[in-house]
Amino acid sequence: MSFKVKMACAATLLALGSAAHAERVIVSYDSNGQGLKKGHDVKVEGNGWFAVELDENGKSAIRGQKGFKSMEKDFQRFPMAIYNDDAGDPSAQQLTPYAVYQSQADQLVLQSGQKVCVIDSGIAGGQGETGGKNNDFNWSVITGDSDSGTGDWFTDGGPHGTHVAGTVGAADNGIGVVGMAPGVPMHIIKVFNASGWGYSSDLAYAAEKCTQAGANIITMSLGGGGANSVEENAFNTFTNNGGLVLAAAGNDGNNVRSYPAGYKSVMMVGANDANNNIASFSQFPSNTKTSGRGKQATTETHDGYGVEVTAGGVDTLSTYPAGGAVIASLTVDGVGVPTAATDNTGSVSGATYFMGTAEATDSGANGKICVIDRGNISFADKINNCGNSGGIGAVVINNVAGEGVIYMDITGVTTNIPAVGTAFEDRAAIVGAANASINSGASDYGYMSGTSMATPAVAGVAALVWSNHPTCTGTEIREALKATAEDQGTAGRDDYFGYGIVKAKAASDYITANGCQGGGTEPPPPSGGDLEASGSRSKGGSQLDLVWSGFASSNVDINITAGGSTVLDDTQVNDGAVSYSGASKSTTYTVTICESGTTTCAASFQL
Repeated sequence: MSFKVKMACAATLLALGSAAHAERVIVSYDSNGQGLKKGHDVKVEGNGWFAVELDENGKSAIRGQKGFKSMEKDFQRFPMAIYNDDAGDPSAQQLTPYAVYQSQADQLVLQSGQKVCVIDSGIAGGQGETGGKNNDFNWSVITGDSDSGTGDWFTDGGPHGTHVAGTVGAADNGIGVVGMAPGVPMHIIKVFNASGWGYSSDLAYAAEKCTQAGANIITMSLGGGGANSVEENAFNTFTNNGGLVLAAAGNDGNNVRSYPAGYKSVMMVGANDANNNIASFSQFPSNTKTSGRGKQATTETHDGYGVEVTAGGVDTLSTYPAGGAVIASLTVDGVGVPTAATDNTGSVSGATYFMGTAEATDSGANGKICVIDRGNISFADKINNCGNSGGIGAVVINNVAGEGVIYMDITGVTTNIPAVGTAFEDRAAIVGAANASINSGASDYGYMSGTSMATPAVAGVAALVWSNHPTCTGTEIREALKATAEDQGTAGRDDYFGYGIVKAKAASDYITANGCQGGGTEPPPPSGGDLEASGSRSKGGSQLDLVWSGFASSNVDINITAGGSTVLDDTQVNDGAVSYSGASKSTTYTVTICESGTTTCAASFQL
């Protein structure tokens, strides 16, 4: 039988006629391919690749030019924080977030030699989108790269990046919060645009910038669907050169693998709460990955495919752009009580009055701070009844143990008295107090939750441990963190916690006792990508449409057999897809796609 080849990229096969639609792709080229960029609006470029928007005609034209190697879809990447909770008051003293204690970061002292590259939404070094400069950093050791598309690295594009950077390295200066590795040098890469997302090519470009800045750790509190080899190879290179890359598992609470966390060279981080429970939103992909289909399917188990460790990522207190958060504090008889702010802000002090569930006005509350139990009516109605009784502030207490403070939706409130929510566990102290003070308003600090918050926590822990053992490689630090993590959930490694909650002091002690190569749980990640190939039939079964990804060579070898005999041996440009016509509709074909001139192949599949 005779096959006729029809070149097509994977997007063409799947678009079903939408040839006029332009999409962003990454084009890889060899030493003769500099001319490929001519006439195109290049979005971002790196060593041997560039990102550009092309329609199907543009894709076909560029494939035929000298120096072309491959073309892949440029996937979008998004921040990994799911909700923001503003509570507490670090303006009068330095507060230590619970994750610092939980991860033993307070038991080690940062030494010199570390630099953490934070790839995110920038940092509040001046007036930005959310607020002004946050002074809780050692700005003398913070650098960054600006970009014409995303703006200056030192102006925030939202609070996310500033919050992340504070978790890594907020200064130990007696005010605000303290980071996991206080004052660690950082390099900031701003990749999120005004819409709040970036592309996988932006991350590949950022990895190169991190290397140029001398960073040895990359932390990314971001991710999205789909993998591509340019992004993956960028992090493989950083890791193979001795660095450590970390990324967030994701916040959808399912077993879907997000990228870049899903690459083997990247350490995937999940989130736990202050009670050592897994966060409900933390994604939990399996560490086993299947390639191919049917009898030809193959599986590989590797730590890098799933969560490796977790850290605190629920209600994480950290830095915000100045004035960009709303935060509250509550004291009862001079003792601080955890609390959550509402839209009703302000400062007030006075005697307390217990209103029960505050289902009606009560003249006894006049001129006092109302203490109210949750239940029976809405939060807004409770606060309104306090205000209509002449109350000057409202403290609402949760009625469910273990839920923590109440984050109240007070839609419908008509009074402007300051109101805060508190936890059931503090009820006795609050109800029994004679006096209270509420202080709620704009702040330079706030709470967020997400695997975005856990990832910089592990990055800071890694910097702490590594600074005390500078002869180790990033992979050896990664293995030590896994070997000494505190096991939680199902005994042994599991998909939710990985090896457990990261512990800085335990990891450092482990290296001291066993050396940098002290029995890691997994060998270093390989330099190559993950080879995947699949296909389908079209045109009534007479055409075989093949797609592949993860191949590093300029060309791929394609072998097709039927009944044990070879019907096609072909070599194609590694652009991700090809179609062959002339297939027999009644014949089953076995397809194998390999790196050109090698026996390194994706799992075979049948059509």
